[in-house]
Amino acid sequence: MSVTVPAPAVPAKAMVLAAGLGTRMRPITNSIPKCLVSVGGRTLLDRALDRVAEAGVPTAVVNVHHLADQVRAHLESRSEPAISLSDESGELLETGGGIVKALPLLGDDPFFVLNSDCIVLNGVRPALLNLADAWNAERMDALLLLARSVTAHGYDGLGDFFMDIEGRIRRREENEVAPYIYSGVMLVHPRLFQDAPEGAFSLNVLFNRAIEAGRLFGLSHDGEWYHVGTPQAIEDTERQLLLGEDSTASDQ
Repeated sequence: MSVTVPAPAVPAKAMVLAAGLGTRMRPITNSIPKCLVSVGGRTLLDRALDRVAEAGVPTAVVNVHHLADQVRAHLESRSEPAISLSDESGELLETGGGIVKALPLLGDDPFFVLNSDCIVLNGVRPALLNLADAWNAERMDALLLLARSVTAHGYDGLGDFFMDIEGRIRRREENEVAPYIYSGVMLVHPRLFQDAPEGAFSLNVLFNRAIEAGRLFGLSHDGEWYHVGTPQAIEDTERQLLLGEDSTASDQ
């Protein structure tokens, strides 16, 4: 007798952070917003929105600032997911402030957040569905998708987080090397942003507060992860993606 496993409840909305100046990507970003940089024939923004669409999330909010008109024009060609824009043309609000500004568009229920400068390749199943399946609103204010620092492409730091057996995470101390980094993808409840600072601020402010409350959790990503932050990283990522495709083809 087979047992049907219910599908996870997938949030109705996601936010893609796409307002950054991309200063480390110059001179490319002097004329093109970073989120519209093409890697392997597809823009970083479209790659993030593809993850949203494949998970069955019907609506995405995209924040815009640098060369915002180009982003608006580009998004007119997409039909899935439905797109709402959060305009930060007047002031760049960083990751935390950008989400706070967009909260009226995101509603009162948990939602996904994706950075547009990272490429997340799925493992056995879509990464966003893994997050939705692991989500526990009673215990969590945010659930971060964590990439392993030793296998992350385009990363050479000392890691961000340790994770215990229950999934709670803590930051590494100054003299430690941590096994996980934040992938730029998370599932979050709007209550994380209660009493948030005004104006521009980093999400790390709220992550630290949630860690202290024991309400910041992590989930290890079972696929590949790429950080695309510099012109050289574009070339490196395209080469790695091609190698992955070649390897997959040779196994078939």
